[in-house]
Amino acid sequence: MKFFLDTANIEQIKEINDLGQLDGVTTNPTLIAREKAGFRQRIEEICAVVKGPVSAEVVALDYEGMMKEAREVASWAENVVVKIPMTPAGMKATKALAQEGISVNATLIFSLPQALIAAKAGAAFISPFIGRIDDIGQDGMELVADCVSMVDNFMFDSEIIAASIRGLPHVIESIRCRAHIATVPYSTLMSLFKHPLTDKGIDSFMKDWNSANLGKII
Repeated sequence: MKFFLDTANIEQIKEINDLGQLDGVTTNPTLIAREKAGFRQRIEEICAVVKGPVSAEVVALDYEGMMKEAREVASWAENVVVKIPMTPAGMKATKALAQEGISVNATLIFSLPQALIAAKAGAAFISPFIGRIDDIGQDGMELVADCVSMVDNFMFDSEIIAASIRGLPHVIESIRCRAHIATVPYSTLMSLFKHPLTDKGIDSFMKDWNSANLGKII
C-alpha cells in the first residue's frame, strides 16, 4: 500500500520524503488556505520535492470552469493530479480530462455507486472519505473494501485512496482491505513508527550496552 501525505505543509512533506515513506501528496482548498501560501506557488513547491502524484483541487463547480481550472493546474508540473468533486459536472469533466491525458482524483466519494461512476468516467484515483462516513454512523472501511473489489472485479485502471483517515485503526484497516493508497495526516503517519515495545526494547538494549562498558562503536 502506498502512502500519500494529506497536507500542504512543505516542511512536513520534506520530512516524510526523507524518511522514504512518501509516495504522493493530496491537498485541498482547506489545506492550502491553512498554509497562507499562494496556490500555484505551493503546488509547484510540493512538486519539486515529491516525485509521485500531487493532487490539486479545482474550486469551480460548473463544467466549463472545472475544465479551465484543471488544464491550468495540470500545466504547473508533470505529476499534478487534478482533484474533481463527485457531481455530474465533475464526472463530465473527469471524462473529458482523462481523454486529454490529464489524471483526475475523484473526491468526496461516499458510496459504491459514486465510486463506480468515477471509475467509468476515467478517474485515475477514487477517494472514499472514511472518517466522514464513520461520523454519520456508517462503516467507512467497508466502503473502501467494496471499492477495491469493484475496481478489481471490473478491471478498472483506477486506484482507491482511503481518505479522511482519522488515526492508526483506519490505516491498519486500509492495509487489511487492500486499499491501493492511504492518504494520511502528518501526525498519523508519524505515529506509525511508534510502539511501546519498541521503546522498551531500545531502552533495554542501551542499558545492557552501557552496563557492559562497551563505549562508542566509532
